Amino acid sequence: MIRRYTDRPVPREMVVTLLEAATRAPSPHNRQPWRFAVLAGAARVRLATAMGERLREDLARDGVAPELIARDVSRSHQRITSAPVCILACMTLRDMDAYPDDRRNAAERWMAGQAVAAALQNILLAATDLGLGACWMCAPLFCPQAVVQTLGLPGDWEPQALITLGYPADAGKPRDRHPVEEVTIWLDN
Repeated sequence: MIRRYTDRPVPREMVVTLLEAATRAPSPHNRQPWRFAVLAGAARVRLATAMGERLREDLARDGVAPELIARDVSRSHQRITSAPVCILACMTLRDMDAYPDDRRNAAERWMAGQAVAAALQNILLAATDLGLGACWMCAPLFCPQAVVQTLGLPGDWEPQALITLGYPADAGKPRDRHPVEEVTIWLDN
């Protein structure tokens, strides 16, 4: 996971390649519930500022110390605005099936969310293949209305994640992973 980037611009053709990889992800009923907004320049700053204000409000409500709030908001703002490009991934249920019961509608929502996550994973893999760094940020889930309003997105777009992209400034920080043995059971009978 890369969180620091050089200021070298990411060519538009590379971003298109990433989005094409995203749209090859599996999706329920082949409905392709993903939508993407590519952010560069002032759009990143507007989004980072709006999301930072919401983060500040949430943390203050939680009773977090003001200096810790300022640090978290600053770190988030820096991560978003220092990336040459960001891809906001949204989900739409517009083309998904609708049922007369909550159980199946909930399953449709989960399936759509899984499809968006698969599309995001394809972006991350393709970015690595192209020599780009990327970081998946889930922050838009905490402030979807602010994201939609700030960017003027269509009303049926539900923000899910923000991928920051750029040429890596460093190798990133390795993250520990649970051993396979701890997260897997084998059922042979």
